[in-house]
Order: sequence, then C-alpha cells, then structure tokens
Amino acid sequence: MEVKRHIYVVALTALMCFTLSPAQAQYDKVNFFYRGRQFLIDNKYTQAINVFNLLIKTDTTLYEAYLFRGIAKYNLNDFIGAQSDFSKAIQMNPVYTPAYHYRAITSSRMGKYDDALRDLQEAMNLRPGYVGLYYSRGITYFLSQQFEHAIEDFNRFLRFEPKVGEAYLNRGTAHLLLKDTANALNDYNTAILLNKFEPEGYVRRARIYALQEKNEKAIDNLNEAIRLDTANTFAYFNRALVRNSMKNINGALADLQKALQLDPDNALTLYNRALIRSQIGDYDNALQDYEKVININPNNVLVYYNRAAVYIELNRYRQAMNDYDKAIELYPDFANAYMNRAYVKSQLGLVASANDDRKAAQRKIEAYKQKIGSDSTFSMYADTSKQFNRLLAFDAEFARNDFSSDLLQYRKIDIRLKPLFKLMAVAPAKQSAFDRQYFNPALELLKQQPELPLYMVNETQNISERELLRCDSIAGKAPDRPDAETYFRKGVTQFQLRRFNDALVYFNKAIEADPNNAFYYINRSALQSEMIDFIASIENNMQVLSLDNSGVTKTVIQDQVTREYSYDDAINDLNTAARIMPDMAYVYYNLGNLRCLSNAYPEAISNYTYAIQLYPYFGEAFYNRGLVHIYLREAEKGCLDVSKAGELGVDDAYSVIRKYCIKKDNM
Repeated sequence: MEVKRHIYVVALTALMCFTLSPAQAQYDKVNFFYRGRQFLIDNKYTQAINVFNLLIKTDTTLYEAYLFRGIAKYNLNDFIGAQSDFSKAIQMNPVYTPAYHYRAITSSRMGKYDDALRDLQEAMNLRPGYVGLYYSRGITYFLSQQFEHAIEDFNRFLRFEPKVGEAYLNRGTAHLLLKDTANALNDYNTAILLNKFEPEGYVRRARIYALQEKNEKAIDNLNEAIRLDTANTFAYFNRALVRNSMKNINGALADLQKALQLDPDNALTLYNRALIRSQIGDYDNALQDYEKVININPNNVLVYYNRAAVYIELNRYRQAMNDYDKAIELYPDFANAYMNRAYVKSQLGLVASANDDRKAAQRKIEAYKQKIGSDSTFSMYADTSKQFNRLLAFDAEFARNDFSSDLLQYRKIDIRLKPLFKLMAVAPAKQSAFDRQYFNPALELLKQQPELPLYMVNETQNISERELLRCDSIAGKAPDRPDAETYFRKGVTQFQLRRFNDALVYFNKAIEADPNNAFYYINRSALQSEMIDFIASIENNMQVLSLDNSGVTKTVIQDQVTREYSYDDAINDLNTAARIMPDMAYVYYNLGNLRCLSNAYPEAISNYTYAIQLYPYFGEAFYNRGLVHIYLREAEKGCLDVSKAGELGVDDAYSVIRKYCIKKDNM
C-alpha cells in the first residue's frame, strides 16, 4: 500500500509569507519572487525553476530562492537536485527550519531515512511547537517500516490536527502492516468521514474487507473509488484481485486490462494477469505477459518459476528447464524449483541429473525445517507447502517480501541522446538578458552575416523548403567570398534540404580549399553521422539508432541479420576540429555522442566532461552524460547530471528523472 506523501507541513502558502530583508527588497526581486511562487501554486514547476534561476543569478545569497527552487525540483521528482538546493539554503542560513524540513522529506523519498530523521530532529529543536514535523517524521518511520514509531508520531500530530484525513489513512496503513485490522478499519472510516470524495479511503477500506473475505463490501468500496476517479489504477488493480477471489475471472481480467491501459508498464499488474491467463489455459498470452515483466525486471525469480510451468503445459521442456535454471541461479535455495526441474529433466530423459535435483531439493527442505522461525528469506524458498503462483497484492505480506519487491522496477534503459550540434541557417532567437550563452568570436561572426547567418544548433529547424532554396541561391552569389566559404554554405543548405550526397560533396570541397577551418569538419562529421542514421532507418523502416542493452548502434534487418555501422570517419573529423579549435565546447559534446554510439562509454563521459569545463552551462552535455551514467548503472552520478540539465532548461530531464531516479517502494 502506498503511504500518503502529501507534504502537509511547511505548506506552500505558509512559505509564501516570509519577508525580504531591506537589502533584498528591491522591486524587481519582489516581483520575481511573486512570479516564482505563483508558478509553484499553479504547478508550473519548470517555469518556477527558470524564475528562481534568474533570482539566484542576480543575488547568490538569497537562500529563500534556493528553497523555492528545491520545492519545484521536488515536485518534478528531481530529488537529488532538490536536496542540493535545500542543503545550499541551510549552508547560507543554518537556522532555517523549512530547509531542514524539506531536506528531510526529500531524503525520506530517496530512502535515506537516517538522514531524514536527523534533519527532522534538527527542525524540531529549532521549532519545538511545529506539530506538522510529527506528520513528516511519521511518514519517514512508515517508509523505513518502523510502524510503531510511525503510529506514535501520527498520534501526536492528530492531537493538534484532528481533521487531516491523510494522517488517518497513513496511521491506518501502519496499523494494517502490524496486522491490527480493527484499528486500521477505524482510521479508514474516519478518513472517509472527513472527506467522502477522496477515493483513497475507499480503496484502503476495501483491502480490509477483502482480507476479512467480505468481498461484496470490498467491491462496493472499489466501485465508489472508481466512480470518484475513473483513472484510479490502484482501484482497478484491487478490484481485479477481489473479483479473482470471487471466481469472476472475466471481470478480473477486464480490470487488469483497464489498469494496464492507464499504466502500461506496471510489472505487478502484468505479472498478475499472466498468472490468471496461465490458470485458465490462455498460455500464449500468458507467455507474452511474462516476457514483458522480464523485460522490465530480468532478475525476478517468480516470473521464471511460473513461466516454466506454462512451458511444461505446452510440452516445451527445454524452455521450462532454462527458466528453472534461471530461478535457481537467482535463489539457490529454491527447493520447489529443484523439484520441478527434476520432473522436466526426467521428461527429457536426463535421469541421473533429475535424481541429483531431487536430492538437492530434499537437502533444502531439511535445512528449511531447521530454520523455521528464523525469518529467513532463503528458507522461505525451501517451503514446499508455500504457493508461489498466487496473485500478488499491495498488502502486508507483499510489503515485507524482499523476493517480490523488484516487480515494480522500471523497464530496461533506452537512451536517446540529445542530437549533435552543427551550423545551420536559422531565424535568430530572442535571448534573455539573463541567459548565459556560449560565446566564441568565430561563431559570432557567422551569426552576423547579413545574407545567410549561421547558428550552432542541435534541433531540426522549422524552415520551409522554399526558404532553404532561397538561402542556397544566396550562398552561391557572393563573388567576394572565398571558394571554401561558398562551398561550405552551399553544403549547409544542401544538408538542411536533406540532399546528403550533394552536401558531402560541398563539405569535401570546402575542406580541400581550406583544411584549417574547424567548422567545416564539425558539419561534415554531423552529416556523416546523420547519413548513417538515415540509411539505418530506411533499411529497417524505423529509427532504432539509440543505445540498446548491448550498447551498440545497430539495425536489425528483416532476416534477423544484424548490421553494425561505424562512426570512425565522423570521429576523425571531430578530432581534427579539436586540434584546430581546442576550446570549442561543441566539438567535445559531439565527440561524446559519437563515442557513446560507438560503445566507448568512458571516452564519451570524458568528452562530455571537457565540454562542460569549457561551457559550464551546457545543459545538453549534462543531460547526455547523465544518461550514459544511468545506462552504466551509475544512477547517483547520472541523476545528478540530469538534475543539473533540468535546472539549465532541458525539459526532457524531468521525464528521465521520473523514470530512472525515483526510489521505488512497495507501500
């Protein structure tokens, strides 16, 4: 079950009431604070970050600005970035209670419960009468499964704030996880009385009724929750469990289908649907669901164990044995898996090996009998009386089961880097006076050309073909321009017209005429890379040039032959550009991309790092470096980089943070 994580205390409206010091009270700062706070109130968190960025740029001592920016990041699930901002506020003002409080909440969401409890205690020392702190500490105790302490803190909070429904919901769930269903039900009833239009109370009360086998009451509550919120996946999920227990298989499958329409990649829902489908003989669809779960989390023992049973029903014994092999590899004490694998081996005529498995299973069972009561996860797998093919629910047992917790992990990582930079003909963009733009004198000269200004960009430009043809005509009509520059500008317009071969001819001529111009190599490199992308997409009728789990850029052709592409020529051009213009940040960013696509991840990270050293506000470089770190399972480094990218205006950063940087819990 999920704890209600509303940040009840240090409420946003309360935070709005701080006063600026006389030295800070200039009109523009007050106006910016007002705008930023309004964006927070309107849930426009990215816009809020932009406003507080400007405030921090104008005055780095504004600890309130760091606090508010941290709040915005927190609400975008950028917990690493939020924690950094709250820490900065504390560094500037060590007695600033809200910063301790918010940092504690953020640490709690990141699973750093000891840090959270220390910050909450510091906040309590600073403001001992601030009862809302007990609410937050109760949540921290809850998330760290210290349910008795959580109940104590919710009790303290409710003495002063007896009409906060979320506190009753959380206290009720803590009671439930301590198997005190009577007090849990009382708390859920109270929460519903306080807010009868909140679906969460009905969903939780339904779980109590389901545990008590009062299925009709459970269904009534879940129906009410769905009536109040037709997109409540938790309600559909739980109604599916209740309907399944009532033998209403079609109803259960319909509810799971609805839940998956709303949340297609929820592994727990897919896993339960696979179990039901296998139980009713819908084996092909069950296998499809199991495959999806494995793609999301390839290390869950139960998926392999139960999929093997489906393969046995289909007489696909080799595949069943492979799945039992994997289950045993993940949990070597899984007695049932040994016993079932013994059966499969006997069907395959592997008599001696089957006998070995039976003996191994017996040893596990004997060891289990000696460990009963020791609360050993491993001994659980030697319990032959335990059913490992029942539906999993968000109940007390599921919350405590280590072996099934990974079912909620996200899918495998599919990295799509921010694209390469190259010189293109674009309409000049309006820039804010506060923007820290990358400055290079040679680039500034290219922007100032009246007939065809060129800008370094990495996104597709919205320019009509007619306008590009006009630019192409202009590029060839400057009699005083050196041949190399004329060739280059013709190459640029041909590049934008996607006439790749003609563009390559012009870039080659430009380099032949002037081999010491770094920009010519940068654009030719980008062109060569895009030509590879284009060829690959044509051959497979789809764009697949992103990092897959093998880390190789490849296209799978119809006959399943894999063709790999080389970026060596494009990399060589960038290396030449780096020798000519060693302080050009875009060169190293582009090198990072091509190294990454060539499976050279350490080199890619080094290239992005050098690009950032040259241009500390290079949001795309932070973003791409962060993605590579995440891909390499260096999540903390990666999430910190992606957080910085979001702070610098890369909007896609927050979807990555939601996907890969949030600690999953089972409640």
